[in-house]
Amino acid sequence: MIHGEDVLRVVAADSGAAILNDRFEPLSVVAAVAALVEPPYREASLHLAEPIFANVKKGYLLIVHELELCQKLLKETTADVVHLDMSLGGISLEEFSVVGISRLRISSKARGQVLKILPKIRKIAADIKRVYGIEVLALGKGSIPVRIAELTSGAYAVLYSAEKAIKEKRKLRLGLPAKCQAKILKDCVALQSLVPAEQEVVSHARDDKGILEKVQTVEMLNPCARGFRLLEITPKV
Repeated sequence: MIHGEDVLRVVAADSGAAILNDRFEPLSVVAAVAALVEPPYREASLHLAEPIFANVKKGYLLIVHELELCQKLLKETTADVVHLDMSLGGISLEEFSVVGISRLRISSKARGQVLKILPKIRKIAADIKRVYGIEVLALGKGSIPVRIAELTSGAYAVLYSAEKAIKEKRKLRLGLPAKCQAKILKDCVALQSLVPAEQEVVSHARDDKGILEKVQTVEMLNPCARGFRLLEITPKV
């Protein structure tokens, strides 16, 4: 870990991995994570993870929850900026306005979804600026810390989905985040980026409950979504 005045400490959040139906279509987003990312920006230094199992059709509402997780993590650490999974050119959420959103080059559907959550995310961003003196930037997938949060949420999604499969006594298909590979270890799940410039980026979720030893996992390509892999998670008899 590198320390110094010029170090940029970033808190970022994302939700990742989804339960798939028999047609390999996403049904529910499994996990959300807020992560502190520091140089050399390869993994999270600190994180908060939560199971959410949220309907994918209301995915835009997850942005509010992700920002709330960032706010929660900031109570435990310090950072210089917050990166949020909204691909809006890195604009500060404090600068968001109805007029500004109307000028963005996004679909009318996306614009409508942003308008629905605008008051809430502006309030949280203003609270973060007031309490911690840092800005919330809508950088989206262009941010490496957001990518690390995405992979971390995917790693935890494996644990949460395995726990669900055991409880419900049935096989589940879990769609992983884009362009990553899962490594299932004895007491840990690791998700490594497969993007050529990000091969050092990896995220972990530790299994403190012995969940992984109670399931079998098979990784395969998602036949209906190029660039995505999935895990079939089956409870052991």
